[in-house]
Amino acid sequence: MKSHYRVVVIGGGVVGCSVLYHLAKLGWKDVCLLERSVLTAGSSWHAAGGVHALNADPNIAALQAYTIDLLAEIQEESGHDIGLHMTGGLTMAGTPDRWEWLQAAYRVYQSIGIEDCELVTPEEAQRRCPIMSTDGLLGGMWADREGYIDTTGTVHAYAICARNRGAEYYEHTKVEELIQTADGWKVVTDKGTITCEHVVNAAGLWAKQVGRMAGIELPVSPLKHHYLISDTIPDLVDLDFEMPMTVDLEGFTYLRQDQKGVLLGIYEIDHEHWAMDGAPWDYGMELFQEQTDRIENELICGFNRYPVLQDVGVKTWVNGAFTFSPDGNPLVGPVPGKRGYWCACAVMAGFLQGGGVGKSLAEWIIEGEPEADVFGMDVARYGRWAEN
Repeated sequence: MKSHYRVVVIGGGVVGCSVLYHLAKLGWKDVCLLERSVLTAGSSWHAAGGVHALNADPNIAALQAYTIDLLAEIQEESGHDIGLHMTGGLTMAGTPDRWEWLQAAYRVYQSIGIEDCELVTPEEAQRRCPIMSTDGLLGGMWADREGYIDTTGTVHAYAICARNRGAEYYEHTKVEELIQTADGWKVVTDKGTITCEHVVNAAGLWAKQVGRMAGIELPVSPLKHHYLISDTIPDLVDLDFEMPMTVDLEGFTYLRQDQKGVLLGIYEIDHEHWAMDGAPWDYGMELFQEQTDRIENELICGFNRYPVLQDVGVKTWVNGAFTFSPDGNPLVGPVPGKRGYWCACAVMAGFLQGGGVGKSLAEWIIEGEPEADVFGMDVARYGRWAEN
């Protein structure tokens, strides 16, 4: 590890590794990433790894589409298997308002060049996802570029690509203090002090503390999030295709295949904050006990939407922490009043949005502005009124 770099990225999850990769890809080699534990520690290692096209903000949807296309590229460039399964995906509507919104989103996608989507009837959706009940559904949208990846493999692929392009990363190196100087920043670590022009806060569950090191109160908080993995489902054993990534917004669930069972994730109504001042420094590879009482209604919806779940057991529960902003979108860009301090925080859907976030932030740092319209992610959209 050198004593000076042009950019220091703090945090070795998918977002930090993507920022590092894109900085190197755009020609800045004198950059490094510091991770207090190991790559993926925090949220990345236990994420469900789903990728899908739909977002209420079409600009963010376009960045998600960029990320999805990038995944195959980094797998090839790194030579590291990321477990990419492009199954296609369904987003279903169960109310007239939701169906109207899906149809409008489809037209917007066509206008911005996302052309691998189509509207489908409930019957056509069931043909593509035969374990799904169509009760109450009005229609859906199919997208070819949806599926899932191996989260740990993907983080390491980003890191390998970055290193192969000249960047550096260091595990077991904890940032303890940030000091602003006339020329940039001093990054004080447990392995020594580094000077740099730019600091990127990609610290995930620890973004709050890394913000406070610079005198910034970021509007972020970790929340708990559940998913389950089922035992083998007999209906899937003899199929010659995988279940598509399927989102039931009225039912507050998402589903994808996992071996010969499924992963069912919950969009939690009765959400629970955790460690609002940031995760403990010694946290990283832990999970919480499942809280089935808190997500009972969503589970009922999920088990009714996919009745085969009523006849098999649950193999694994995952209840882990992810960092959210107040509106659920990332916090990206320069922090007003803190020259050279950049955010890449609260990227709740890191494997879906991380590629686009890394690209946009690297462009912003190097070229002065991102190519895409990232207002929906700009950290400057919040003022002090949003501090928690």
